[in-house]
Amino acid sequence: MPATTQPYPRRRRAYRLLAAAAALATAGALAAALPADAHESKGGGHLPSRYQDVQLLSFNDLHGNLEPPSGSSGRVTELQADGTTKTIDAGGVEYLATHLREARKGKAYSITAAGGDMVGASPLISGLFHDEPTIEALNKLDLDVTSVGNHEFDEGARELARLQNGGCHPTDGCYTDEEFEGADFPYLAANVLDEKTNRPILKPYWVWKKKDVKVGFIGVTLEDTPGVVSAEGVKGLKFKDEVETINKYARVLQAQGVKSIVALIHEGGLPASGSYNYDCDSGSAGSGISGPIVDIAKNISPSVDALVTGHTHAAYVCTIPDPAGKPRMVTSAASFGRLYTDTTLTYDRWTGDIARTSVKSANHVVTRTVAKAPDLTELIAKWNTLAAPIGNRAIGHISADVSNTGTESPMGDLIADAQLAYGRELDAETDLALMNPGGVRAGLTYAAKGSEGDGVVTYAEGFTVQPFSNTVNLQDFTGAQLIQVLREQVSGTNAASPKILQPSANLSYTLDLTKSGADRVVTDSIKLNGTAIDPAATYRVATNSFLAGGGDGFTTLGQGTNDLVGGDDLAALVEYLTANSSASAPIAPPVANRITIVQ
Repeated sequence: MPATTQPYPRRRRAYRLLAAAAALATAGALAAALPADAHESKGGGHLPSRYQDVQLLSFNDLHGNLEPPSGSSGRVTELQADGTTKTIDAGGVEYLATHLREARKGKAYSITAAGGDMVGASPLISGLFHDEPTIEALNKLDLDVTSVGNHEFDEGARELARLQNGGCHPTDGCYTDEEFEGADFPYLAANVLDEKTNRPILKPYWVWKKKDVKVGFIGVTLEDTPGVVSAEGVKGLKFKDEVETINKYARVLQAQGVKSIVALIHEGGLPASGSYNYDCDSGSAGSGISGPIVDIAKNISPSVDALVTGHTHAAYVCTIPDPAGKPRMVTSAASFGRLYTDTTLTYDRWTGDIARTSVKSANHVVTRTVAKAPDLTELIAKWNTLAAPIGNRAIGHISADVSNTGTESPMGDLIADAQLAYGRELDAETDLALMNPGGVRAGLTYAAKGSEGDGVVTYAEGFTVQPFSNTVNLQDFTGAQLIQVLREQVSGTNAASPKILQPSANLSYTLDLTKSGADRVVTDSIKLNGTAIDPAATYRVATNSFLAGGGDGFTTLGQGTNDLVGGDDLAALVEYLTANSSASAPIAPPVANRITIVQ
């Protein structure tokens, strides 16, 4: 697929001044004649210096968080000089815009890039409108380019193409009098191929230009995107290896004369500290970070000068050696717009490449102590006005906070109970329900967030808990398969990082963490309604569509029979809360004792 080296039509940027191209080419030729130590302009400032600092501002995993995120999701940890830590309230695009605009001041050469998951699993203000508000906000933030992330595929490739190109939603239509224009910036998807054409579904790379300076960007998402997105969302797509893809397009860019290259990778790692300013280069290069990005970074071609990463929602600024053993900058700015990264790329006009030894980078907090950007405040107010009639509707009552923390969480249990109840409406023979922990995006708080009153659960709060628009699906499994599903929580791809399914109230078992692998699930402890699971019997299981497609490494859940696709999973939660709670009889948080944990 051909990639553009020109900005999008709606951009009004300095690099549109093509009329100056000839003069710049002449200046570049003259500059090449300067001595090797020339760093300053010669001839009274008429010629460019050899080296040009290019500012790269970046962030990742915004997930449609236009308003300041609440709770721990809206704070970052800072490591103090004396070794202590403090927390700082952070995030919100009104503040992010102010910080980015301030950072760009005095920087004639500045690029803003992102590492994917700009949308998906979004709060109501964005998710209710299929993330059009977030795309509009990113346009106002002057985002230049982003890679796709796994959540860009939550609603499938066609919807992603609409976010890129514009147009009203095919089902919901237009939300305002003006048609949605789409993104002013390119989404890059170099390793996401159409199964029929074997070509990238979006542009694989993009080149930023200003005068005689060129920086190429290659964008990829994690190869395992099909394992973390519903099967419907990635239908008809192939996801290729990140390293092979980046190296392929690095060669393409070099052949076009673009030697300064940045990879935008929606895959990441975990630093040894949760502090955003932790120095993960203490000791040997890259010693303070682990996870998939380490091996990826070590194998990407040395022709790539820096990596902007994401997915793990971690904060780090690290150097990891490339295949030639030379340190290379690898960054991630946590999530939800709480941080941004400011990287200095020193461009060498003589070589057209980045002077890697001069690359500097640091994460900065998006504090809420600065003035709000008025244009983003106006955008948020517009969409909140449209969302309010739906979001403020009461859907139930709770007697206390319903937490989503712990190996087994009260919120996860509540969702499983709701899906079991809904499943039995579809088919009275439904036996149990299982909920994936990653699909539980938040808990419910007793204290009112608005004027609804303490203990009242609003639709907006429910949407925050379950924003994926999955369906509740029913499938038949043998008892042996059901046992295997529970064993897959702690084995196979989940061995190193277990994913413990949240069970409905009638399922119980023991998880022995002193053992390893699948043996951590004590098979003879698995009981349904107090009776041991019969490996030869058939059980009707309710899950969401993500799990029903084998997501999160639960391959056995993708092998069920007698499938029945139900309605929206959030609707199931809303119905359950409405039917089982009232102001005088609020529902109590589940005790979360269905899984007995031995440590």
